[in-house]
Amino acid sequence: MNNYRWPLIQNNINEADKTALVKHIMTSDRFTQGEKVKQFEKAWSQWLGVKHSIFLSSGSAANFLTMSALRDIAGTGEVILPPLTWVSDVVSVIENGFTPVFVDINAETLALDYEGIRKAITPKTKAVFLTHILGLNGVDKKILDLLKSRNIPLIEDACESHGAMYGKKKVGSLGFASNFSFYYGHHMTTIEGGMVSTNDPKFAQLIRIKRGHGLLRESTAPEELQEFLGNSKGVYKEFDFPVVGFNFRNNELGAVLGINQLKRLDKNNVQRNVRLLRFLKQLNRKKYFTDYNVKGSSSYALLLQLRAEHAHLKPQVEQVLNHLGVEYRRGMSGGGNQTRQGFLKTRGIKLDPTDYVNTEQIHHNGFYLGNFPGLPLKWIDELCKALNEVGE
Repeated sequence: MNNYRWPLIQNNINEADKTALVKHIMTSDRFTQGEKVKQFEKAWSQWLGVKHSIFLSSGSAANFLTMSALRDIAGTGEVILPPLTWVSDVVSVIENGFTPVFVDINAETLALDYEGIRKAITPKTKAVFLTHILGLNGVDKKILDLLKSRNIPLIEDACESHGAMYGKKKVGSLGFASNFSFYYGHHMTTIEGGMVSTNDPKFAQLIRIKRGHGLLRESTAPEELQEFLGNSKGVYKEFDFPVVGFNFRNNELGAVLGINQLKRLDKNNVQRNVRLLRFLKQLNRKKYFTDYNVKGSSSYALLLQLRAEHAHLKPQVEQVLNHLGVEYRRGMSGGGNQTRQGFLKTRGIKLDPTDYVNTEQIHHNGFYLGNFPGLPLKWIDELCKALNEVGE
């Protein structure tokens, strides 16, 4: 049996990207945040279909600033979010003074379950923070209509789902605001980097100044921040910090990479989806769960999940993956059930992780494997054959 040395990502920065970086280095004296950052933000907004985008140092920074700006606008309260997500989503909620309200996931979308959201909404709910997992679209009409009728903002974590679609719209353009990550292993990369996108002008300006220490002169439209303009007293206009801010800026080199990579994102997503569908189609449906809602997917990874009745085969599955040299992560996105993580206890939050049945199934029996445009189709076919032989 072959050893593929199959990584989670491969060749995510190509020669054209390197050439663009070298060209900028050789022809420009500007490397901190400047015109290239503005160009990337404009290109991203046009691609996503929103009015405003702000380029940041990471997807985690995007999560954090989104919650920080929400606090300034709406005050603290409860934020509904899934246990299956990346740790920074949960941390951004807690560290900005909100109370996290966890709701279990839908088994087919791996995102928040509609009924769970509906039951969790209270007068204290300030937002629903939904994560689109591993390239899947996590929303539907019922969720969008529910939140619209209750006047509750939807915050989309689309860090793993660049280009996923709901109908004719891209995820990340559906709610009040959205967060993206451009970490090296994602659909496209600025090595480290993230983006907040929104159609709300005041929110966009809050994110923009919070990115740069809360400094008012970072704003491109100070009039949108009217309610905060009187916060400072007797300060110099060059150094007016009307809101809490941080240093979450990115740089010109990251923007150069982003501009160049965005050109091939859609084409790459087509190839990613071809590989995901080929993988799911060949898996033994009696052993493995394959009933994901892949409509509109922009596959970030190959989804591998043992059915509960075959959980005893997990060691053998890991043996196959290790033997074939297939890099993988257990627990699906973010390592599985975040309510099992110790950081919650340091903030006085104690929960029973077994309350989240679908998330627990993923935590104990879920994996994701690398998926990228150049992944050989033959490798997928041979891996599925080996996985289907487990337990026989």
